[in-house]
Order: sequence, then C-alpha cells, then structure tokens
Amino acid sequence: MTDATGPLAGLVVADFSRVLAGPYATMMLGDMGAEVIKIERPGIGDDTRSWGPPYDSAGTATYFNSVNRNKTSRFIDLQSEGGVAEAQEIVSGADILIENFRAGAMDRLGLGYSTLSQRNRGLIYCSITGFGTGGGSALPGYDLVVQAVGGLMSVTGPDSSTPTKVGVAMVDIVTGLHALSGILAALHHRSNTGAGQQVHTSLMASVLSALSNQSSAYLGAGVVPRPMGNKHPSLVPYEVFETADRPLALAVGNDRQFSALAEVLAMPKLAADERFSSNSARVEHRDQLVDILNSALRSRTADEWYRELMARNVPAGPVNSIDEAFAFAESLGLEPRVQVPGAAADGVRNPLDFSATPVNYRLPPPAGT
Repeated sequence: MTDATGPLAGLVVADFSRVLAGPYATMMLGDMGAEVIKIERPGIGDDTRSWGPPYDSAGTATYFNSVNRNKTSRFIDLQSEGGVAEAQEIVSGADILIENFRAGAMDRLGLGYSTLSQRNRGLIYCSITGFGTGGGSALPGYDLVVQAVGGLMSVTGPDSSTPTKVGVAMVDIVTGLHALSGILAALHHRSNTGAGQQVHTSLMASVLSALSNQSSAYLGAGVVPRPMGNKHPSLVPYEVFETADRPLALAVGNDRQFSALAEVLAMPKLAADERFSSNSARVEHRDQLVDILNSALRSRTADEWYRELMARNVPAGPVNSIDEAFAFAESLGLEPRVQVPGAAADGVRNPLDFSATPVNYRLPPPAGT
C-alpha cells in the first residue's frame, strides 16, 4: 500500500480478529496509515459479513462495513498446515498482530506469541479476550453478555426491574480503544528497545474500567449504584427534560451554570433558594427541582431552549435521531461523512485530526470470498 500516508504509514498489521472490538482497533490503525491484512475464513469470512439487514447498495452488511475500511483480506484456512504456514509468513513481515480467539486457540494453531516472537523479535502481539486468560478463558465474549455480567446493564435503564443495554456494542468499542492504546504504547517501547511484546485486554476488564465513577463509588464508598434512567447520581440538573416538542438534555455541572439557567428561565430567585443553591442541595431536592424545570421548559421548543441556553454557556441539546445528529455535526463543520474510494456508501469520519500526518481513506471494506 505505497500510497498510504499518516502517522503509522509503513507499519504492517496482521489482523486475525473478527466482529467488532479487534476490527475497530485495526481500522483505526489503517486510517492512520498502517497496512492492515485481514485474515478471514474461506467461504465464511468475518461473522459480521452476514449480520444484516441493513445492507448497502452492493449487498454488503453495513455492520461489516463499519469497521473494515483500509484493509485487504486474505482468506486462509488456519486448520490446515499450509494455511498456518501462510499466516506465519504474513506475521513474519508484520509489526503488529491482533487476535480475539478464545485464550489458547492461537497457541494450538502454532500462531501464539511464544512461537511468532521467535521469528519476529519486534512483533507487537495484541490479544483481546472476553474474560481474561485465567478462570474465564473458556467463556465466549459477546458484548451483550459482558454488559450484563460486567454491571453496565445494572446502572442503565429506567429502574432496577428493567436492566437495559447501551444502544450500541459499547463494551466492544471501549475494548478496541484500550487495545489500540496498548498497541501504540508498545510501539513506543519498541522504538526505544527494538523489542516487541505481548499486549492483552479483555471485555470484562474494559467494562469495569469504563464504569469509571460508578466503579469508584463502589470501591471507595461501598455504594452499589442503581439505574437512574437519564438522571446523574451526583449532579442535578443533569438529565433529560420535556419541552414543547421533544426532549432536551441539560447538563448543569456547577453553580454558575445553574444561575445562568435560572436567568434564562426568567426564574433568577431559583438559584438563591436554599434547596437549590448548591449542587449537594439540588441532589437532595432533586424531585422538587425537576418538577419546576419541567413545568418551565414545556413553554418552548427544544431548539429554542438549546440556542438560548448555549448562548449563556449552559450545556444543553435536543435529543437527536442519528440522521439529525449527522446533520447537526455537518452544521458545525465537522464533516462527519467521508467518501472511501470504491465503497458503495459513505463512511463515518475518523475522529482524530493530525496537523502533520492526517488520517486517510484509501480502501473500501474488502469484498468477500
């Protein structure tokens, strides 16, 4: 891929991953200029090739397209000696390998780190598992299950009787980002020492880390968080409110913002009310304040409130659908759509901007066998 540019141009990635977490990480590497060689099963390919509808105009599942641009595919039977030898040859010339088989599977195939690192001292070998390499090594890792057992569903949804998953496979995405950061750190280490290393992350470890303040509430104060719908456990008002036409999100993070909100609502005395004069007081009197705000906000549309509140630096925004979200981003000049040469549909823009080595879009998602 001689036309590749970007901060990682010249690097080669052997991508043995499939579905979402690994392919998301390798697509990011590809966007940044790395040559990504995706290893797929002959006749079947990545599982997500069949995860449709929806399909694009060329009949390819849009799920597969979402994480597989800037890659080429090699369809290799890893159950055959010839296939393993072909894969080993690819890895011999690679800088990075990423895989998400069950723990131990790559070793049994002759593609484990201990074997491949002898052939390629600088190899950075990244493994993604569902539940680690110990007691959970045999457990299959799927985002929904990890959202359940990892506690994310227990704090998502309207109440304790309605555990709710996040609307996208967020654990997979977060894990992919953790894998990416580990790979980049290992590249820095290699630049100093010449030696590669093994990097591992798991869906379970990633979701516990991503729970962030909720995890900290448990570890630091013994608090087991419960679902609060759109409410925030530590900030008020920080949730979704009714307006004249559609819901509006308000994210008031300090007393200055609350005072500005009160002024926009033509209720300046609200900020001086001892029930609401500090965040801790507002948390204590949450229900009373929410009733007052809902009553006031119903008088105008979400867009009207958005414009006036943001003009006063009060974080707020209407609850957009996906098409509205793209239109909003376009109105801000963020250019969220990108055209990839040869692709049947637009892709989502890589969120990174580099002043000297910009990301680029060279290849469409690879065709099937």
